[in-house]
Amino acid sequence: MAGRGIVAVAVALLAAIPAAGGPADFSRPEPGEEAAGGAATGRHPLNSSAFSHPSGNLSFERQLDFKVGDGIFRKLWVSAPSSTRSSDGLGPLWNARSCQSCHLKDGRGRVPAPGEAAVSLFLRLSIPPETEAQRRRLAALEASVIPEPTYGGQLQTFSVQGHLAEGAMELSYVEEPVRLADGTTVSLRRPGYRVASLHYGPMHPATMLSPRLAPPMIGLGLLELIPEAEILAAADPEDRDGDGISGRANRVWSREFLRPMLGRFGWKAGQPTVAQQAAEAFAGDMGLSTPLVRDPWGDCTPAQAECRAAPHGAHGEGAVEVVPRMFDLVAFYSRHLAVPARRDVADRSVLEGKRQFHAAGCAACHRPSHVTGSHPDRPELSGQRIWPYTDLLLHDMGEGLADGRPEGLADGREWRTPPLWGLGLTETVNGNAFYLHDGRARTVLEAILWHGGEAEAARVRVAAMTRPEREALLAFLRSL
Repeated sequence: MAGRGIVAVAVALLAAIPAAGGPADFSRPEPGEEAAGGAATGRHPLNSSAFSHPSGNLSFERQLDFKVGDGIFRKLWVSAPSSTRSSDGLGPLWNARSCQSCHLKDGRGRVPAPGEAAVSLFLRLSIPPETEAQRRRLAALEASVIPEPTYGGQLQTFSVQGHLAEGAMELSYVEEPVRLADGTTVSLRRPGYRVASLHYGPMHPATMLSPRLAPPMIGLGLLELIPEAEILAAADPEDRDGDGISGRANRVWSREFLRPMLGRFGWKAGQPTVAQQAAEAFAGDMGLSTPLVRDPWGDCTPAQAECRAAPHGAHGEGAVEVVPRMFDLVAFYSRHLAVPARRDVADRSVLEGKRQFHAAGCAACHRPSHVTGSHPDRPELSGQRIWPYTDLLLHDMGEGLADGRPEGLADGREWRTPPLWGLGLTETVNGNAFYLHDGRARTVLEAILWHGGEAEAARVRVAAMTRPEREALLAFLRSL
């Protein structure tokens, strides 16, 4: 954190760094800006269920599929064998018993309180490649990481009866003050992670840990339909335009299409489709098999033989625990969760904050709008002008946010630009606020002040703002 408080020195560097421009007129909203999800925008009461409504243009008939998918998303799974054969197969090792347990009210997860077991925050695990075969798989994009040999791709902190959980995640913080140009002091908390009470032997000495907080679910189907060419057109890995921003695309293996595809979902753009994101979550978080990830033991490794031999809920040869119809309904539900309409788009302070957002350079990565492509089975999401405030690309976010753990083409300092739509409703939906990939930031301002790397210039501009300028910026972000 050395130097973070010396804003005046950093400001001197800004003259040589161009900022993003934005619309020519900041005195009024842009056409359609209030409808963040286009015609699929949700217009419902702004309460704790604001993220749980279907696309605004979803037909009455298709709303039934949405509601059934919602029920499966909320369902609490149980261990096998069980009399409830459509709900058994949990684990044997797991992090959550339902999708909703992590994505609280379809919003973001939360950091556990001291002494509380984490549910919607967990640790990813991997090791550097050790064999030529592993290196070939990574190079061919057939794998994004090499899982830890004993504990797999993530640490499961719960287990069904008769089995031991893998271990416990221990989390601590160190507070680090940052002084802004107007004299305001903001305290940032730097997290530290360790794994305790390992029950299956020691971890590989080169194990890389990376925390993950469950992100909001809204608008996923719209992001999925942004044309790949549009996303790639914004990539500038060599920073040829000299703006300091060098976004890169991640490419990852598609289990559906059996080839590398553009990564769009997850904190490092590690999943190509909504369906695969759901399948990997069923497997890693709950130990449930799906048509895309068919192992009934979830993330259990060959070193955990008893886990792999335990009873499961896949009934019949070739069966899976989340049967195809159930899985399709969950994917349908996930794709059609509506983005709420924006608030106060014409408010004078919000418009000034929008100007500050562009002047600071935030829009260089948090690209305001896109137009979705078409899909014959998703007419509600096709051809929509949307306002997610993301480019879906990877960016170097500096050492302060680095996890040191590569994933696919993403290195240990890179993260996908998260969408900002719905940001201002976080506390309304979840009753609390935890931002960034690990929830370390307790406010939006804290999250901004953690930005580094390609976003360092934007962070410095924000830190150099007057109090009215900064309050206007935050008013704009609350309107999203």
